[in-house]
Amino acid sequence: MDEVRVTPAGRVTTGWMTLLALAQMGVIMAMTVGNQILLPSHVAHIDPVHKEASLATVFAVGAVCTIIANPLFGAMSDRTRSRFGRRRPWIVGGALVCAASLVFLAWQESLAGLVVGWAVAQLAFTAALAAAIATVPDQVPVRQRGKVSALAGVGQLTGPLLGGVVATVLLTGTKAGFLAMAVLILLLVLPFGLFTREPAETTAAAAATAAVAVGTTAPAAAAVATAAGTAGSPPFDVRSFLRGLWVSPRRHPDFAWSWLSRLLITLTLAMAIGYLQYYLRDAVHYERLFPDSTVEQGVVVLVAVFTLSSVVPTLLAGWLSDRYGSRRPAVFVGGLTMAASGLVLTFLTSWSAAIAASVLLGAGYGMFAAVDQAMVTQLLPADADRAKDLGIVSLANSASNTLGPVIAAPLVTSAGGYPLMYGVAAGFATLGACLIWRIRGVR
Repeated sequence: MDEVRVTPAGRVTTGWMTLLALAQMGVIMAMTVGNQILLPSHVAHIDPVHKEASLATVFAVGAVCTIIANPLFGAMSDRTRSRFGRRRPWIVGGALVCAASLVFLAWQESLAGLVVGWAVAQLAFTAALAAAIATVPDQVPVRQRGKVSALAGVGQLTGPLLGGVVATVLLTGTKAGFLAMAVLILLLVLPFGLFTREPAETTAAAAATAAVAVGTTAPAAAAVATAAGTAGSPPFDVRSFLRGLWVSPRRHPDFAWSWLSRLLITLTLAMAIGYLQYYLRDAVHYERLFPDSTVEQGVVVLVAVFTLSSVVPTLLAGWLSDRYGSRRPAVFVGGLTMAASGLVLTFLTSWSAAIAASVLLGAGYGMFAAVDQAMVTQLLPADADRAKDLGIVSLANSASNTLGPVIAAPLVTSAGGYPLMYGVAAGFATLGACLIWRIRGVR
């Protein structure tokens, strides 16, 4: 039986888009600075001999938490009924718990403490981010989604640069860095959760889907959706949630191809940046080349290059995809550009090669991130389960963060070393880019 599709009609304001971009910027900033700078530095201090394996443990446990949390918190926000709306309680609550976990991490001096603290942080990151992303299909018409996703993408890409500068230039030490991230995530995320409103129409999709399920005709179901107002979605049910984790590739092939493509492309990013600090220290010998600089500052330089290279491609790709109604070409070109970044480091090991690779990686990921998210919002299987289904899509990111260290660690420590690891990463990006053409539901 066909499902009624309920899409927003009114345009969102520039202020709304800006607050959403800042919220996503805050979450990604704290996650990325933790992954790239604070955790590697702290792990190297605690366990310098086995730092690669220990870091992989911290990353893997945190990623497993996000695998569970992405669809779970998404489904719970789909079913949340409160006078504050469906999404806002999770955005605000996630930001508060995230800040508390970062403060906890600031005082940890054991690997076990880092594992626990980062696991809780990942749960909180996921709750806030899943709810924030779900506001796009809730409130943004299709004709604006490229621009909204591009602006949010710029926020996500500039966040790590801002956080990296704060953690390595303005402050010194991992404790100060964790505390600074806790403050910044509150300043950047809370305004969107506290000062925006969710219109009554965001619950209409659930009412429409329920009407169709009991045999109501599509026009009548649409009328039910319009009249639903603040009636709310059905309450959260564990059995329904577990059944909903499986989205049939046969019934929804475009959704499946999009998921697999994202997994492969984000796996490239996870492998590229997960061991970046160790790559600069052990392969490029950054501190020998620049005696007055630390390897953490070298990471910030590369993050700056990555970010600055991404801004124009991100905004341009989002604008063009809205203008021409075509999403797939930008995602394809973005994936291939990321593959080229990996190939540079496959054949060259030097500081200049790292700079060039960062330029390509930033431009490629910017194009991919801006348009892939907009494309995915048009492929969701059910309006009533938007956040849950977006959480399933985000499992691709979580899975890549889990698999990245698992795949990269043995490659880095093998005879092939970093060139082999980056070559494999380039292969993943190429395959992910090619799979995008299997999608038929969007141009």
